[in-house]
This record gives sequence, structure tokens and C-alpha cells, in this order.
Amino acid sequence: MNDSNPEMVIDVKGLCKSFDSKLVVNNVDLMVRKGEVFGFLGPNGSGKTTTIRMLCGLLKADTGRGCCLGFDILTQSDRIKERVGYMTQKFSLYTDLTIQENLNFIAMVYGVKNRALKVEEALETLGLKDRRKQLTGELSGGWKQRVALAACLIHEPKLLLLDEPTAGVDPMARRDFWDNIHLLSEQGVTTLVSTHYMDEAERCTRIAYLAYGEILTTGTVSEVIAQTNLKTWLISGEVTTALLQRVKKLNGVALAALFGNVIHVCGYDIPLIEHELRRISNEVSFKWELVNSTLEDVFITLVNNTPEPFIV
Repeated sequence: MNDSNPEMVIDVKGLCKSFDSKLVVNNVDLMVRKGEVFGFLGPNGSGKTTTIRMLCGLLKADTGRGCCLGFDILTQSDRIKERVGYMTQKFSLYTDLTIQENLNFIAMVYGVKNRALKVEEALETLGLKDRRKQLTGELSGGWKQRVALAACLIHEPKLLLLDEPTAGVDPMARRDFWDNIHLLSEQGVTTLVSTHYMDEAERCTRIAYLAYGEILTTGTVSEVIAQTNLKTWLISGEVTTALLQRVKKLNGVALAALFGNVIHVCGYDIPLIEHELRRISNEVSFKWELVNSTLEDVFITLVNNTPEPFIV
């Protein structure tokens, strides 16, 4: 085991990975502390999944170094895989087995001691006891998600790597899922989760935004918003799609988008954008005011300023 900081569950530097001479992860540095819920954001093809797979030992980095759970990611990947719970984007358990049979099989693969007791505890913790005999193929997305999380936890990992775990799941199931993640955080379990949902990102202790294989910004939600220096104006009044299209073409505007019955206008040059808004407000009746940028404003602006994503 390496002499790494015991409070730093993930500590990697300079990770790079290419497929067929195409660079998909470029010089990624990442540090995640014990008990954190760390969010990975970024468009499809930004390198999130590839990075997660390198961290849990499923892929070997071409270059770079570091530790995960105190083990070297290049030379001790087997030790890491034994201690990590990895939840993929696609439900990967056996659909023709019951919930209990799936959990028992996963426990057997990991060599879990007191297997029957651990399966029973997992069923209880995730609220699956009454469905234990149900085939997983018959479950809704939310219940499949619970089973997948139970399978991740069956060997009591100290680190969860969750790759867009709530995609296609209804809001209530997503809320229950995140309640479980925060409960695990209080127990010292660390989570690295990739997500496209802004409300989920705001539940994370820290986040990182990836684009084209590189981490562009990292920090708490408030730190990330502040680092971008993005300014946002809220337009209200006679808001129409015609006004939206006109605002999008104003000088200095990086983003204009409808949010309910108002428009958010984002950019960086306050004098220029306010001059432009003042100019067209003489022709169209609307009100505008400078407001705090939201994480969604920042995320959409970063996506719009990112080159076309490549396939990972």
C-alpha cells in the first residue's frame, strides 16, 4: 500500500487515455476526500466514464499516476476493484434472476462472509424485502436502481463510483437514491458520481466539470459559479420566443434560454450586454435585472462553449 493521505480516497495526477490514437482523457488531476459526495459533470463524450473506469481498475491509464483507496492505480488495480462499488449507466444484473438471487450471486463473487446475513441486510437497507422474490427484469427503473445500489454495497466498499446512476429514473426515486447516498456519506463512504442533473450536482459537496477529456473547473457549487465569472440577467414581462431569438443574437451574449416565463441571458461583458438590452427594450416591452448565476446557467454556457464532443 502506498503512503498516501488516509483522508484522500482518490489522489491522481496527469491521467491520460487514448483509444485508436484519439485522446479521450487529457491530463486529469483529481483529489476526493473521505466521505465526500463528488460530482462529475460534462457533456456526453467528455471522458467521465473513461476516468471512472481508470480509477476503479477496469482501465489502465496510458500516463499519469496516483492512488485510489491507498492503492496504486497502475500496479494494484485488483486490490482497488475488491474495495470499490461500481454502478454502470446500464443496468447490468441478471434480469432472469430474482432480487435475492442477484444479491446472493454478487456476494458470492466478492467472497462475502456471512453471505445470507449480508444479503438480508442489503434487502432491509434498500427497502427490498417485500420484493426479494421478484425477477429484476420485471422491475421499474427506480426499483432496478435500488437493486443495483444494493449490489454495489454488498461487500461494504469504502468508495462508490456511480456512472449516471439516475438516468431515466423518476424524481421521487432520484430523491430516495440521493437520501441513501448522503446517509452513506455520514457513515464515511465516499461517492464519485457522474450526472447531468443540476439538482443532483447541487447535492454534491464538490463538483468538477469535464469537457473534451479535460477538467475545466472544480470546487463547491458556489466556487465553480464564481470561477467562471459568468453574469446573468433575468428578462421578464412580454417574453416570447421571438424575443428569445432576438436576445440570442445580441453582442456579448453567451447564452439566452427560457426558464419558465422568463429568459436568462448570460455573458461576461456587463456594459456591452446592458447597452444591448437597453437598446432593444426601447422597441419591445420587457424588464431586465442582473441576478446571481445558477449552476444550470454555468453548465449550459460551458456546454455551448465546448467543441463538439467525441465518442468515448
